[in-house]
Amino acid sequence: MLKTLSILRDFYKPKQPTAQKYDHSIVYSEYSPVKELQHVIYCYWELKTKEKLTESYIYNVVADGCIDIFFEVNKAQESYAMGFCRKFTSFDLGQEFHYIGIRFLPTMFSQLFHFNASLIRNRFVRLDTICPKTSEYIGQHIYTQISMVQIRKLFDKYFTNKLLNIAFQLDNRLYEAITIIIIHKGHLDIEKDLNIGISSRQLRRLFEFAIGDTVKSFCQVVRFQYILTATENIENIKLKKVYLEVGYFDQAHFIKDFKRFYGVTPSKAFGK
Repeated sequence: MLKTLSILRDFYKPKQPTAQKYDHSIVYSEYSPVKELQHVIYCYWELKTKEKLTESYIYNVVADGCIDIFFEVNKAQESYAMGFCRKFTSFDLGQEFHYIGIRFLPTMFSQLFHFNASLIRNRFVRLDTICPKTSEYIGQHIYTQISMVQIRKLFDKYFTNKLLNIAFQLDNRLYEAITIIIIHKGHLDIEKDLNIGISSRQLRRLFEFAIGDTVKSFCQVVRFQYILTATENIENIKLKKVYLEVGYFDQAHFIKDFKRFYGVTPSKAFGK
């Protein structure tokens, strides 16, 4: 089963945008966890200002199919979980900030915490309301001057220990469906291509509990993320037209969906 789970890590690379407007003043970085956690946690991430900005910064979190834990280093007692989202989510971060996050691969937050992911779909909630022990750990171990190296060690240790004491509820049919969706880059006939021996209603229940939303919504996000990772700039999009290979019939339809998931058009997203 670990081989099946590794497909998530090997073939699905959930991407978030870097801070473009203030590249000189804002740093966004991603860090891999220890090897034992890499089929569960995609990355730890850090978003911080290097100097005070001249105005409040609005950060768009794009749809990526994952669930994140995040917190402000200076207010670590208040950590949050961000659920699966069907569209981008905007955050007003102010003029100075230092956020740390943990991005779990699809289904893994639900597995680790035995939690129904659909309960936090399209929103974020206080972590202490759903995972009080993890929230308490963050609040007790994170302090203002802590380094990212120390934070990574703390989380590697905490989640490695947690993993040893968790009985994963692995349903082969769920992970077979996810594998097919990722291989098809989110572009497939759900009824025909996901013929895995269970009804569409059963499959929907599995997806809503483990991922947080429907099979269709997950497919749409996987398709968007494929386009995001396959293109580096607007010229690349125009020349390769990767949106055509994943089922978009025209550029207008693609741009509309891209804006829903990203928050801006491809031209603005890639600075052109």
